[in-house]
Amino acid sequence: MVYSYKHGFSGFAARLTQSEAEEISKFPVVVRVLPSRMHKLHTTRSWDFIGLELHRAKQSLLTDGKMGKGIIIGIIDSGVWPESKSFSDEGMGPVPSRWKGICQRGEHFNASNCNRKLIGARWFVKGSLAGGLGTFSTNKTGEYREFKSARDSFGHGTHTASIAAGNFVENANDYGLAEGLARGGAPRAHLAIYKACWFFQHACSDADILKAFDKAIHDGVDVLSISLGDEIPLFPYADRRDSIAIGSFHAVAQGITVVASAGNDGPISGTVANVAPWLITVGASTTDRRFMAAIMLGNNRTLWGQSLYTGKDHRGFYVVTYSERIAVASAEYVKGCGEGSLNKTLAAGKIVLCFKTSDEQDMVSASAAVSEAGGIGVIYAQSREDGSNPCVIPCVKVDYGIGTQILTYIRRARFPIAKLGFPSSAFGKLASPRVASFSSRGPSSISPQVLKPDIVAPGVDILAAFPSSDEKGAEYKLLSGTSMSAPHVAGIAALIKSMHSNWSPGAIRSALVTTASQTGTDGNEICDGGPTDKIGDPFDIGGGHVDPNKAMDPGLVYDTTISDYIRFLCSMGYSRESVANLTETKLRCKKDQHHGQNLNLPSIVIPSLRRRLTVTRTVTNVGPEDSVYEAVVKPPYGTSMKVEPQVLRFNSTTQVLTFKVSFASVREKARGGYKFGSLTWTDGEHFVRSPVAVRVLEFGIFPDV
Repeated sequence: MVYSYKHGFSGFAARLTQSEAEEISKFPVVVRVLPSRMHKLHTTRSWDFIGLELHRAKQSLLTDGKMGKGIIIGIIDSGVWPESKSFSDEGMGPVPSRWKGICQRGEHFNASNCNRKLIGARWFVKGSLAGGLGTFSTNKTGEYREFKSARDSFGHGTHTASIAAGNFVENANDYGLAEGLARGGAPRAHLAIYKACWFFQHACSDADILKAFDKAIHDGVDVLSISLGDEIPLFPYADRRDSIAIGSFHAVAQGITVVASAGNDGPISGTVANVAPWLITVGASTTDRRFMAAIMLGNNRTLWGQSLYTGKDHRGFYVVTYSERIAVASAEYVKGCGEGSLNKTLAAGKIVLCFKTSDEQDMVSASAAVSEAGGIGVIYAQSREDGSNPCVIPCVKVDYGIGTQILTYIRRARFPIAKLGFPSSAFGKLASPRVASFSSRGPSSISPQVLKPDIVAPGVDILAAFPSSDEKGAEYKLLSGTSMSAPHVAGIAALIKSMHSNWSPGAIRSALVTTASQTGTDGNEICDGGPTDKIGDPFDIGGGHVDPNKAMDPGLVYDTTISDYIRFLCSMGYSRESVANLTETKLRCKKDQHHGQNLNLPSIVIPSLRRRLTVTRTVTNVGPEDSVYEAVVKPPYGTSMKVEPQVLRFNSTTQVLTFKVSFASVREKARGGYKFGSLTWTDGEHFVRSPVAVRVLEFGIFPDV
């Protein structure tokens, strides 16, 4: 026996041989026996950027939400570095009396590591060890050590926890970059850590994840943030092999809001993960901050790129050359400075220009290859990709256009030289936000009628807490990924929960989606950040970019109950037994295929419109008691869209109203691909916007594969 699950759902994890698993599966009381799989992690300025300024003159969710006071945020991740100043309990209130968790002892971790900020910590490793897929050890450089405790080994969990609810830390920086006041979204919320991800695995097992959910439900958290997930192909919800979907369903059933990362497989469409409709799935966006470094050429031209390298070595002018000029004969990936591709004699003491030509390459690996060959700097040209990583030698990332200009200079100059400057923070130079290039895109590959991601939030070059191996180690680090976006929204959800304690997870998700922004700092629509930089659509941004101050007062909410989710699962064609086993409820599963479209979400997606279809939604008034809302419709191209009734009137006795939206295809217009629009209810003060996506298919025409 490895684990027994009992607080949110029933079951157990055990180490079995194949024959034992097959034998147990035959028992009449056993629903199903499944192998425990592994899930990968989805790897300062951002809060001000999205409007949660500490000293905001106008009304703010940060102050109205009491900075998250009394709310408990659970983090399922790789643990925590408790000594970080972000987890100080200075200014914190008492531990909520409802808290049932513990501060679990372990290697270099005991009860004294918890306080009024970090109120609980647990660790779960039996699932990873039972799989026989790894053991505790240091890596080959000795840089990391795995701790048999809730102590974080490599920083991912520490980083995400401090984003969600880190305390105030002055002068935080990553070796001089991004210096300022660091804090989480809900700096007065309490944190509970559930370590289910381990460095020796670089992943997290199903068994450990489910146990983390089980304990979090028992302990009494209000919000859960989870920055890990599957890759496509995804498992069906009723398959029971998606531990995040299973665990989060039972958490939401207990009133816990669960926020998850969308994944880092963008900009390819259909790659979004964590697509269960009860999850708040978050994509990544940029902020208005960049870390720019100058490239000064010998012809007195200065070009600009991005860099995080702050070392002081090799900062003068050096010979700059192109990788193909110093290549080892017959070496692979020469243009991208692949491992072992450079001639050490020719590379020694030079800055090397590399061009990315394969997804297997990146600037960090190229800098390692150049350093190994004796080079002292790298200029790395690639298609636009958000986020930077520190290199072992000076390195600057540029786009292909800048890279080509530098290559032209190298070819024309008799003695080409260059100097790589120090990076510095630049604000407001580029239109922001933009969808991060790596952020996974929709539509959902499991249930395309459920819009995913729900929303986007800052996830590029985010400064947050990080383990410190010694006094000189960086206690704060800049990281990028949807892993950083999810805890932003978890922190905001905690603020909303503090302000509206009776709101359900569905109401909180609705408030976030319907008030999100679709415009950037330049007043134009948010771009998707992909190769073409097109305008972002709902499969890129969901409802839009999170706007926490508007989310605290959305006017109307689309509330979604557990019963709604169960009917949705039935509509997907799963058997009554499968749905009952997933939800652990006794039910009659009516296979109403239209309920999938009628799930009361704050969005409408119709994957296959054949002539006509009507969907139903219900809204709850959370604004002034006597309110009148009118519908503003922007139909997707190629469809007509009619709302009935067009006016919603709320009063003291009527606070919940239902309406219908009818869609019809316009035959002479374009068919085949998704087109986008919106439905907005407004009373003149609130604008409750639902994104709409429709794909028109006439009979005999099949969806794109």
